[in-house]
Amino acid sequence: METRKVQVTGGSTYTVSLPKPWATDNDVSAGTVVEFYPEQDSLLLTPQRESDRQEGTLEITDLKGEQLTRAVMTMYVSGFDIIRLEASRITTDQRSAIRNATQSLVGVEVLSETTDSVVIQDLLDSSELSIVNAVSRMRLIARSMLEDAVTALIENDEDIAEDVIERDDDVDRLWLVVSRIFRATLRSPRAAEELGVPREDCFDYHSSARQLERVADHAAKISKLARKLDEIPEDVADALVGLHADASDVLEKSMDALVADDTEEANRLGHAAREAVLEIDDHTRTIDDMLRGLDSVQAQSLGLIVDSLSRSADYGGNIAETALQKAAPRP
Repeated sequence: METRKVQVTGGSTYTVSLPKPWATDNDVSAGTVVEFYPEQDSLLLTPQRESDRQEGTLEITDLKGEQLTRAVMTMYVSGFDIIRLEASRITTDQRSAIRNATQSLVGVEVLSETTDSVVIQDLLDSSELSIVNAVSRMRLIARSMLEDAVTALIENDEDIAEDVIERDDDVDRLWLVVSRIFRATLRSPRAAEELGVPREDCFDYHSSARQLERVADHAAKISKLARKLDEIPEDVADALVGLHADASDVLEKSMDALVADDTEEANRLGHAAREAVLEIDDHTRTIDDMLRGLDSVQAQSLGLIVDSLSRSADYGGNIAETALQKAAPRP
């Protein structure tokens, strides 16, 4: 940390000198335009850039399959708008992995291809991105996935189960968008200003999006188990429907608390959601007792489904905790 004394020039203008090492590292010299971003009692300063488009290059000779797909996604989340993938010769399998990556990302397309390089670009205008809208969309999809997964189980409907599994990809895409936006606000004060959401709130939305992504994963897990199960006992089915209703209620209260503008309302909903999670624990124990009289294979699968519904409620409880922190007074 360095300190500087504020000077007054011309009788009314406050000035402060910049540390020379920082100025040199960031190409700041006489005549350079810098940008100021007020943030409560802090003032952030950054050199003005001609373009915020970030380009990155990745050597992929030794990468293939899922490893390559994950590497491309990582560069996307890290904030690169143009990603150049290079190798002495890009194989057919590598091109397939790259296509899988671009299809898993929102607004990303292949810009050009040669024998030794592939360039992909994010075509989505940053001004069109909204972390609040992305998280709200995740909420709707994850909630409907969980409901449809239980319906697929109760009605023994493989088509509904398959649809739930496919929708998990939509939630994953939105999760990557949220992660990309959040990391951008950490890197650049301009990104946070354009977004219009305080960086602390961005952290809360990012944290909650992670919980929603896990709920969607458990909905897909329930659907996969549902495809393997035959008709289940009516009393167990009714109990699972009730458990889902309780878990869904926790998620709804938690997300309502997260987006509430009124602090009192956010606290009321957040505490109600946390208390409801404790009641669900008793509910799950009751269902576990019901499963003991069933065939061992069926009981094991249904036990995993009960666990997924219970965990979904727990994730809602985590969101409620985040909402309560978001509503708390700030120093």
